Amino acid sequence: MNNKLLVLGTIAYDSIESPSGAVKKILGGCATYIGLSASKFKTSCCLVSIVGEDFENSYFKLFESNGVDTSGVHFVSNEKTFFWSGRYLDNFNDRITIETQLNVLTKFKPVVPNKFLDASIVLLGNLDPNLQLDVLNQMKNPKFVIMDTMNFWIEGYRTKLDEIISKVDLISVNEEEARQLTDSLSIIDSAKKLQAMGPKNVIIKKGEHGAILFCDKKIFQVPAFPLKKIFDPTGAGDSFIGGFAGSLSEKKQLSFQAMKTAAVKGSAIASFTVQQFGTKELENLTFRKLNKRIKEFKSLTNFEI
Repeated sequence: MNNKLLVLGTIAYDSIESPSGAVKKILGGCATYIGLSASKFKTSCCLVSIVGEDFENSYFKLFESNGVDTSGVHFVSNEKTFFWSGRYLDNFNDRITIETQLNVLTKFKPVVPNKFLDASIVLLGNLDPNLQLDVLNQMKNPKFVIMDTMNFWIEGYRTKLDEIISKVDLISVNEEEARQLTDSLSIIDSAKKLQAMGPKNVIIKKGEHGAILFCDKKIFQVPAFPLKKIFDPTGAGDSFIGGFAGSLSEKKQLSFQAMKTAAVKGSAIASFTVQQFGTKELENLTFRKLNKRIKEFKSLTNFEI
């Protein structure tokens, strides 16, 4: 198993309003958060995405300075980058989409760079299931395939979505998406039904309450780090799964123990992401700060019987 991680996803501009403030046209997209989070580990991470002519070169430099390979990012002249605008309500869990401009995404035909065709871990970010399948079909022999999705694809692309779910090793969804996929109100029952669809491993994200990992018949719950103030939950789930994949890639292990550790590290990274708007905290996150928080995570849940 090599330490190559191939990530399919969006690179976007976001405008965000939350009870903590508002920002206009900042760097976003699931591939962005996944790549920057994975870069905190000893992994060779490549993004497969698409951007328009309005995409600032400084952001390419940001990826490169963090060791993220952008050779799979297609640049399209005379077109605009994918744009999303949203508002978070007072509880930070619910959000309203104000505007979505697909722009270059309508022309996206992903191509995996040759040197990453043999990547051991493939992470299919929240995108059209047809594009997820396209990328998976290009890969040579991945050891572990992770996928994310959302209600839009569940409602409108169910047949194709079921096809990709049957081919992956781990699916990561939130509670609402898990229930929508399985017609079940119980998280445990939802996880079992998702496993029956193909993936042996399931992660159900619970926002401010952390996440639950289901691995065959084993279960592990990781908390979310208690924070005094949240600025922006955008990208928290992507940061979590990016950290999770980065940790597995670094360790070159796929055991339940390795996944438990990866889940804690992913949750630690996500706890930084929400402390500023956009990717600011991820950009400034040092190994020292991350390791300190991971140790704090351990003390949160450490007890004797």
